[in-house]
Amino acid sequence: MFSQNISCENAKQLLNEEQGQLVDVRTPMEYAQGALPNAINVPLQAIQSATELLDQERPIILYCVSGARTRMAKSYLESMGFEDVHDLGSFRNFLSCE
Repeated sequence: MFSQNISCENAKQLLNEEQGQLVDVRTPMEYAQGALPNAINVPLQAIQSATELLDQERPIILYCVSGARTRMAKSYLESMGFEDVHDLGSFRNFLSCE
C-alpha cells in the first residue's frame, strides 16, 4: 500500500459518488468544535473499534488537524484488514479546494 495522500479533488469525488466514508480521527472534543460535513468521528485512540463503525467494502478518507494522526490511523486500519484507506491529512486540505 502507498502512504501517499489523496488529493482533495479525488476525496470530494469519492464522497460525491457516495462511496467514500469521511473519517475524522481527532478527539471527540475537537470533533465537537467543528467537523467536515458528514464526517464520522473515530478518534485515533479508539481506532480498534473501526471494524464496528466503518464499512470495509467502501473507501475511507481520513483527516485530522496536521496529518500526523491520519498517517498512524491509516497504518492501523490497513493492519486490521482495511484495504481502501486514503490519507487526506489536514481538514484544511479539504476546505482549500473547490
